[in-house]
Amino acid sequence: MMDADRDHTTQLRPPAQVMRLSRLGSLHQCRLSFMRQLTRRMARESWRIACADWRIDASGVGHAVYTVTTPRRSYALVAFAHDLPPDQRSDRVIAEAWDATFALVDGVPDTADIARLAAHVPLQEAGRISERELCLSRANRSVRLWDHVVERLAAGRQPDADQLAEVGYLMRTTAVYGSGKFGAADRVLIEDRPELHPPFQAEMLTVYLIRVFVRDLVEHMARARGGDRAARLDPTAAEALGIGNSTGLGMAPFLVNHPCLLNNWVMAREEAIARVRALGDIAPMDWQMVADLARRMRAGAAAATSRHPLQAERNARLAQDLDRLIAEMAGPPRPWADLLDWSAVVLGEEGQEALASLVVEPYGRLVDGLAHCMSDTLDTGFRIDGTMPLGRVRQLIAEVFGWALDIDWTAEAPTARAWYVSEEKLEPRLGQRHEEPIADYEQPLATARDAALAHSALSDWPEETPVAAFLLRHPEHRVAVRRAQISAFAPYSEIRDNLIGAELMPIDMLRAKLSFFGATDFDPRSDRWVRIRMFAGAPYPETLTPKTADFWVYPGSPP
Repeated sequence: MMDADRDHTTQLRPPAQVMRLSRLGSLHQCRLSFMRQLTRRMARESWRIACADWRIDASGVGHAVYTVTTPRRSYALVAFAHDLPPDQRSDRVIAEAWDATFALVDGVPDTADIARLAAHVPLQEAGRISERELCLSRANRSVRLWDHVVERLAAGRQPDADQLAEVGYLMRTTAVYGSGKFGAADRVLIEDRPELHPPFQAEMLTVYLIRVFVRDLVEHMARARGGDRAARLDPTAAEALGIGNSTGLGMAPFLVNHPCLLNNWVMAREEAIARVRALGDIAPMDWQMVADLARRMRAGAAAATSRHPLQAERNARLAQDLDRLIAEMAGPPRPWADLLDWSAVVLGEEGQEALASLVVEPYGRLVDGLAHCMSDTLDTGFRIDGTMPLGRVRQLIAEVFGWALDIDWTAEAPTARAWYVSEEKLEPRLGQRHEEPIADYEQPLATARDAALAHSALSDWPEETPVAAFLLRHPEHRVAVRRAQISAFAPYSEIRDNLIGAELMPIDMLRAKLSFFGATDFDPRSDRWVRIRMFAGAPYPETLTPKTADFWVYPGSPP
């Protein structure tokens, strides 16, 4: 969603405010989050999901196939369940075995497809899949909760509610690969399909189906142990469980490496907020819906726990902010602009961004169409405009990175970190530049430093000189110039913070991306990796309807 495409009757918040890491690290899911886009479409189009094949034995080993029938085509999740020894269970990316492995198939697989996938999917990175497959994934059990649930259900009893709430998931994924990884279909092959055009829809569908499989598998294991006396998991308890996920540094560079896509995600959200902000008189029912959702979000904040002191502090601040918001909304309706302005003065960034997400909720007809603007093809296809005058390039750099131009980039603190790719797993890593020999392997993620260096180099050139002449002499500044030109039409494409400084908190980058996915229950375990839940509260296929498809993300009853 480039700047030229938007309705200029609404006023967006400036990128200098929105694109700071502290604010990006305070974002919450909203109507435009990718999980909610998926469940709305599934319900609206009456997708049919069925277990077409179940060949898992009493020990929990085998495979299952879940088919998905949409109005235009079919997909299938092929799930492999394994007998994993406890000493091999690990959430690290270097793991070589898992409790379950998965592939999302384009179409319905036949016997030959199953045999082919059985030889490769359990190997994950060490195997190879084909363009028939859209996603590759794996998951591990939460062992303590899994064993408890199987034991209770086998005895005809329901699991302990406190234990379910404490963990919140029966399995957690450690990766969901798509877009050409390990032989899977490239994004360009499926992006014209309406059901997969919004970002990460194939990946979100994979996780949704994994959640269905996990519920079915735990009940299967209980029946294998308890026979006729075994109980099924209470539907309300099952819906409260999500799929856990452990996400590390591998996700953070994505935001930097896809500036146009990042711009479109953020601009769509900002446009939605601005459209709601521009409304005059507010209907009492819309005001009441937001107040109700704020109370439900407050209940979730009260239940949130985290071992990380920063997140524990954020959870406490969010709870306080929501208390203030709920009290403020006890009065009569007034324009959302007034309430948003009030939040900017009274609430912290967590509370401000929570309210920004909440006020959009009653206005699906006004904002849901923005989902079509959140994909992008320019990230790889944009070509530098060699005719642009250097004076314009310097101006663009100053507009986006003016705050970085006076930093001493020879000092240790501003350049303390360096991003590189590990040789063993080809995964992004963040090291200490002045303590480790990694500078020669640095990835081009130091956007502020590189922009400042390019801006300085440009000062010796006449302003009317075309950029092509400069880059022929200084190709080392090509990336910085390209990003500056992108910022001219994609104002939210750049994070306005130092991504290699000593004070960097990479989990802010993870939180930003995961909020657009629709993740909840952020629980960082360090400044570099975080645990979350996906689809917690979502209806299963048998209860998914237009009435249940949207507000499941908030604890409690639908508004």
